[in-house]
Amino acid sequence: MALLAALWLVIARQTSALTAARALNDLREERAALEGRRADLERRVRTAQSRSVLVPKARKQGLRLPADTEIILIPTPSEPRQPPPSSERPF
Repeated sequence: MALLAALWLVIARQTSALTAARALNDLREERAALEGRRADLERRVRTAQSRSVLVPKARKQGLRLPADTEIILIPTPSEPRQPPPSSERPF
C-alpha cells in the first residue's frame, strides 16, 4: 500500500511539473510575440514622427517650415532663490 502511495505521489509530481513546463513555454512564446509587436510599434512611431512623414502632412494642411528669421528662442526664467530654513538664518 505504501508503494502505491509513493508511486502515486511521483506520478502526481511529474504531471504537475509537465503542466508547469508547458505553461512556462507558452508564456515564453507569448512574451517573444509581445516583444516583436512592441518593436514593430516603436518602429512605426519613429517613422510617423519623422520629418519625411510630418512635413508633407503639414503642407497638405497649409503649414510650412519657418524661416530662420521667424524662429524666436524664449529663455526660461531661472528658479527663484529659496530663503534658507529658519534654523540657518543669521541674526
